Amino acid sequence: MVTSIPTRSQGERADQTRARILAAAVRQFSENGLAGARTELIAEAAGVNKALLYYYFKSKDALYSAALESVFESVRADSDAVLGADTSAGERFLQIVLNNFDRSYTHPSMKSFMQQEMVRLHRGEENTMARMAEGFFKPMWVRIHEVLREGIASGELIQTDPTQIHYVSLGANVFYFLSAPLTRLAFKTDPLDREALKYRRQTAIEFLGESIFVDRKHGARVAARVLAATPMPKCNELAPNSSATINAAKDNIEAA
Repeated sequence: MVTSIPTRSQGERADQTRARILAAAVRQFSENGLAGARTELIAEAAGVNKALLYYYFKSKDALYSAALESVFESVRADSDAVLGADTSAGERFLQIVLNNFDRSYTHPSMKSFMQQEMVRLHRGEENTMARMAEGFFKPMWVRIHEVLREGIASGELIQTDPTQIHYVSLGANVFYFLSAPLTRLAFKTDPLDREALKYRRQTAIEFLGESIFVDRKHGARVAARVLAATPMPKCNELAPNSSATINAAKDNIEAA
């Protein structure tokens, strides 16, 4: 009896080809921007020809939009998993903050895309920020505030404006990475060095455990649990102290 060997369907192959193109596009666009990215390099990195690239994505602009959306969708999926976890509101929020910190150095393309889109927005150029604001930022902001209000109402988190907790917690992450080039110049140390990142991510979560929880001992236990459950990830795009990551941080400061 001859057993047939299963083969990938045409649809599966098409999905994998599209995924390879998007992965190559994310890297090329995040490093060079929409204007500077070269579709022939994207096609080469994805292992396809330009004709096939344009078969899947009708134009360079369409490919850019799809690459940007793929980055945000990965963030959405990660955040949805945390926000839907069967844990206390305080623990869910600390996990969101920790994931945000880790994403800042493991996914430099996210920061780079954001910087590019903000520059285009300020210049009045066509950009995708309106769609991202409505489809991603607003729903995510609302869900995080629901978690914070739940934590405040239950007595786990301190009685204050949830927006303030949101800004203080996530804003501190943003400032740490934005100020990295200046910190390096002023103190001759590298805040994007792995050991520096390891220390800062731990300190940031422990600080929140001691500051936004009504019961500080409970908050410290929650912080320890979140840190233990989420080991420091390896960077899956670029090394944390790579030149591309540093240049993205510099560009963010200049655009601010």
